[in-house]
Amino acid sequence: MKLKLAIRTEIKVVVAIFGLLALIAFTDKKREGIVCKDIAVRLENEHENHFVDEADIVYRIEKSGQQIRGASFDEINLRLIENKLRQEKHVRRADLYTDLKGNLIATVELRRPIARLVSESGPGAYVSEEGIVMPVSERYTSRVVLVSGAYVRTLLAKGDLSKFDEGKALLEMINFINDDRFWRAQVAQIDLDEQGRARIYPQVTSQVVEFGPMQNIEEKFNKLMVFYKDILPQKGWTRYSRVN
Repeated sequence: MKLKLAIRTEIKVVVAIFGLLALIAFTDKKREGIVCKDIAVRLENEHENHFVDEADIVYRIEKSGQQIRGASFDEINLRLIENKLRQEKHVRRADLYTDLKGNLIATVELRRPIARLVSESGPGAYVSEEGIVMPVSERYTSRVVLVSGAYVRTLLAKGDLSKFDEGKALLEMINFINDDRFWRAQVAQIDLDEQGRARIYPQVTSQVVEFGPMQNIEEKFNKLMVFYKDILPQKGWTRYSRVN
């Protein structure tokens, strides 16, 4: 009895597989010769960062080096277009597919900026949560913590903070700030000297915080919290100009 049930189950699985393969083959057959009539963009922008919009994506698709509208889908290299879209620094993920109505559909996910690099010699850049250095935009500014100082030149040149120790340390520090409601509201700017030592400029109080090397980050912020909670209320908010 068990053997018969097992055989029947295997037959059903085989039939289902053949049915799926037949459906795929039928769908592929229907796609043959379909001409691209339009480009549709589905922008996944959870954090509402408008560095790139739908029109930018359409423009990049049309400038991919291939004829798109009016061309048969059989002649369009979707993988090539996906790779070109993924080269855009603000794009985290890009997937292209087609439908039977002649639409080329692009689903694009944008990166989230967590800090802005302020450069004395150029336009600066943004840093994504993965550590990717992204160009600024003339039409959109994201309200994030500022990173300035001589070490910004190194960050801009590296291009990916996750690839070297000092960059990883800065990412850890920024993420610690952003993950805490108090520090997110209090820290306005991080200034880095040529050795990557940090100085913090707060939003509310006037004290410049000599943070030093980006090490033992949580421990240092805990000590700074003691200063804000216990020392300043007793000594006065304007008594100190610098905190080490």
